[in-house]
Amino acid sequence: MSDFAGMEDLLQDFLQEASDLLSDVDNKLVDLEKSPDDRGLLNDIFRGFHTIKGGAGFLNATELVTLCHRTETLFDKLRNGELGLSPELMDLIMTATRCVRDMFGDLSSGVMPHAAAPELIVALEAAARGEEAPAAVSAAPAASAEPDWEALHDAVRSDDIAPPVATGEIITRAEAAAAAPPPLPAKTVAPSTQSRGSGARRMEEKSRETTIRVDTSRLDQVLNLSGEIGLTKNRLTSLRADILAGKNDSETLHALDQAVSQLDLMVSDLQNAVMKTRMQPIGRLFQKYPRIARDLARQMGKDVELVLAGEETEVDKTMIEDLSDPLVHLIRNAVDHGVESPAERAAAGKPAKSLVRLEARQEGDHIVLIVADDGKGMNAERLRAKAVEKGLITEEEANTLDDRQSFNLILLPGFSTKTEISDVSGRGVGMDVVKTNIQKLNGSVEIRSEPGKGSVFLISLPLTLAILPVLLVLLEDQPFALPLSLVREILPIERDKIQEVGGKSTLVVRGEILPLLSLSALLGWPQDRYPEYGVLMQTTERSFILGVDSFAGRDDAVIKSLEDFRPHGVAGVTTLSNGQIVLILDMKELLSDDAHMDGGRLPALASA
Repeated sequence: MSDFAGMEDLLQDFLQEASDLLSDVDNKLVDLEKSPDDRGLLNDIFRGFHTIKGGAGFLNATELVTLCHRTETLFDKLRNGELGLSPELMDLIMTATRCVRDMFGDLSSGVMPHAAAPELIVALEAAARGEEAPAAVSAAPAASAEPDWEALHDAVRSDDIAPPVATGEIITRAEAAAAAPPPLPAKTVAPSTQSRGSGARRMEEKSRETTIRVDTSRLDQVLNLSGEIGLTKNRLTSLRADILAGKNDSETLHALDQAVSQLDLMVSDLQNAVMKTRMQPIGRLFQKYPRIARDLARQMGKDVELVLAGEETEVDKTMIEDLSDPLVHLIRNAVDHGVESPAERAAAGKPAKSLVRLEARQEGDHIVLIVADDGKGMNAERLRAKAVEKGLITEEEANTLDDRQSFNLILLPGFSTKTEISDVSGRGVGMDVVKTNIQKLNGSVEIRSEPGKGSVFLISLPLTLAILPVLLVLLEDQPFALPLSLVREILPIERDKIQEVGGKSTLVVRGEILPLLSLSALLGWPQDRYPEYGVLMQTTERSFILGVDSFAGRDDAVIKSLEDFRPHGVAGVTTLSNGQIVLILDMKELLSDDAHMDGGRLPALASA
């Protein structure tokens, strides 16, 4: 069947629901490994998979139905006690569920899935007869000795479903091949799953999920507020007519003041209500990770349990999508680098099972994500030595770093403590991705660690990206907006307290020597006077003082992006209540030209 005209919504609904169901099945399979005799879990898994098969059948996705049916047979025999759950059987089932997810990627790309690898189907049928599965298929976590992390990554991001093709048609593989270059040769026993994974990933790069699930009560609140605003607008219109007619007594003016105040409150409430429609429980993202941790731990011969907490915490929908990759890197880092092997844990007097905790919670106007492990922790001195060895910092710089700053070294591009490069790690790119992606979300990363006890990564993020709390600073009469999340405090600059250290201007704040940077210099403006005030700011890397002329207050900026033309160092623009347009500064980009404030070539303030 190739003509899906008029059924695009049905296809999209299936993909969204089926992806959630499959994630739930994966999580319950991880739980089943711990409790293989839990009939309740087996029944839930069977029902979830049966629902997926039914939806696939309605769409006439024949090969997806075939794979689901073969796998469902195993679940049925397990729950009826005809089969016992072994590690090899679980590996085979996990391979099948990953192949099902790759088929979802085909459907979301507008391509009808073709048959799963014959070896996989043969292995599923043999397992259903009680025979041992071929080793090439049952090897964890994929159907080859080499772990397919590329496909595993696809499984994490596969619910970013692209909308159906505009024509409303599902094209066959033969039709797709005629219009597109052939896929790269596969490296594993299951070439079809390799090609499907890359196809789904290409579609994901082109399009992000454009739909969102919203509680109807929140939509009702928006509707009610809209109605109340309409009534207040009518009241203001009536008062305006009275005033234009010459009725400007104190009672009329008081009524006008009340109506304007009421409108201000309701618009604020409406804005908050609309923002809440963008908020989604982060549990939808979290549910993907137990499978990731399980597959990686099994590949590495470790016993790891991923514990989830705070899954009901709500985060802006756009942030959920952008948090996927950083959290994958942190969880893989915890399993690979953080926790020890069973033998090492036994020697250290620790339980054989390692615990990795993924938690979310709201603290004020921020969301905090925590990835913690009970592993070997990090050695600050070793990190400093490794950074010097790789040429990332100098010996002199290493000597000035405390433990907290030393832990942050792992966020530098190219940093890795691995002596051998593997499929999992060693190239020094994972943690740099974490820092970069979190900074794009106006967030920060804090690292805590204690040798022998484990490590904790704390990610702090604003509740939403649509509204950004900012501090308005002035250069002469021109305002600029600084993200308030980076501001620690405001202090006056006393000229006689400025010290020159290594050719750079510095100030001592509570015993800490901090670089003093002029915002004028960073923007390339002429410096004809000393800044009157300093804004003590803290990024992931370090603290510094930004010199400005004055302040215009604090505001909640509704960010407008500059898509066609974006000047260097500008994150976006906002409009003040008086209609003035203000640039929101990207401090990371402004500081990048100054070698991160080390050896920068800013004009010395003393000579200004």
